[in-house]
Amino acid sequence: MSEVWFTADLHVGHRLLAELRGFGSVPEHDAALAAHWDRLVGADDPVWVLGDISVGGKQAQLAALDWVSRRPGRKHLITGNHDGCHPMRSEAHRWQRIYLDTAFDSVQQSAIRKVGGTRILLSHFPFQGSGDGDHSPESRFEEWRLPATGDNAGRWLLHGHTHSRDRVRGRQIHVGLDAHGLKPVPLAWVADVLAGAAA
Repeated sequence: MSEVWFTADLHVGHRLLAELRGFGSVPEHDAALAAHWDRLVGADDPVWVLGDISVGGKQAQLAALDWVSRRPGRKHLITGNHDGCHPMRSEAHRWQRIYLDTAFDSVQQSAIRKVGGTRILLSHFPFQGSGDGDHSPESRFEEWRLPATGDNAGRWLLHGHTHSRDRVRGRQIHVGLDAHGLKPVPLAWVADVLAGAAA
């Protein structure tokens, strides 16, 4: 039986992130991420990558897509601000085809998944107006964040983007690598968070 995985903020090939994560070089960083992924994820496991596979730029994205394509699993991308296929990018329509042809079974801005009967939102970004929902002093990309009001009121959100070590803030669950020892997060962990909140 396959496991479902979630992750975000791979930043393959990103020198600054490699340094911030304690690695002496980009190849060392990328190899460590690959080792974690390859050890955990099975060939048929769905993997939801919640954005930012690289630092951006044509060559960096192509190299990161090649890296992702060599990892096991059936990969789905929720686009992040560093991904050329995010709709904030003027060439998103061109990059989406490249992402689909190279590494991903699906590419979308956001999604809904069911976890133990609970419908949860998937986005690269935390909710709109979530305060400390960024890794910079200002809360950026508000226009691309899902609102926590209306149809989304009371819903849970899985996200990346913040590079925080905090895993859960209110109804927001951070699945980025920096909060999980640089490893993908299994669906069972998310289900445990939801069950603990309901208890």
